[in-house]
Amino acid sequence: MKTFQSRLDINPKKPVRKNLLVTVGRAADVPEGRGATVELADGKELALYNVGGEFYAIENFCPHRGAPLADGELHGSAVRCDWHGWRFDVRNGRCLTKPDSTVETYEVRIEDGSIKILI
Repeated sequence: MKTFQSRLDINPKKPVRKNLLVTVGRAADVPEGRGATVELADGKELALYNVGGEFYAIENFCPHRGAPLADGELHGSAVRCDWHGWRFDVRNGRCLTKPDSTVETYEVRIEDGSIKILI
């Protein structure tokens, strides 16, 4: 009998770290208190958030069932997964619902109004 597994361990859209700074858009296009899906050239994805004028990027994948976190509601610095309500701190990737289920974070820089993410 196959056992039920509640956690997905593999994110097929998680970018491979390359120590590469990638320009993904303009800061003015992501309103405060909102998130956006960032699709990279290779089809991989990140979730980008504007929290009080500071930008944060995490993997766009809830480890519970694989929902895109960029589609969740942002409350302060916590995003709530649309599918089952798991919450993550976008500043550090920590899961507020289940502490052992963190998501990866990516450094974000704003240069001359452009959003750049270190992949």
